[in-house]
Order: sequence, then C-alpha cells, then structure tokens
Amino acid sequence: MKFGDKLIQLRKKSGLSQEELAAKLNVSRQSVSKWESNNTYPETDKIVQICSIFDC
Repeated sequence: MKFGDKLIQLRKKSGLSQEELAAKLNVSRQSVSKWESNNTYPETDKIVQICSIFDC
C-alpha cells in the first residue's frame, strides 16, 4: 500500500476532511491532496505529526 492510500484510509477512519487534517498540520488542503495522490510526500516533521494524530 502506498503512503497516499494509507493516509486516505487513516483520515477517513478518523472522520477528518482534507481541510481539517491540513489545519492540524499547518499546511494547505492542496498539500494533503498531493500527498494522497502520491504526487509528493510530506517532510519528515509532518510525517511525525501525522503519526501523532493517527496514533501510528
């Protein structure tokens, strides 16, 4: 499973929209969209924050 697919799965399981996740990470909704489509990947510090948000 690619990073973007897993991020979509975790975000939807938590009931968050892309916009809500973006606000928690202090990034744009477009950044979250690019991550989920596997066009780009978040920086390491954002990955750590994502893990904290989703307890993974």
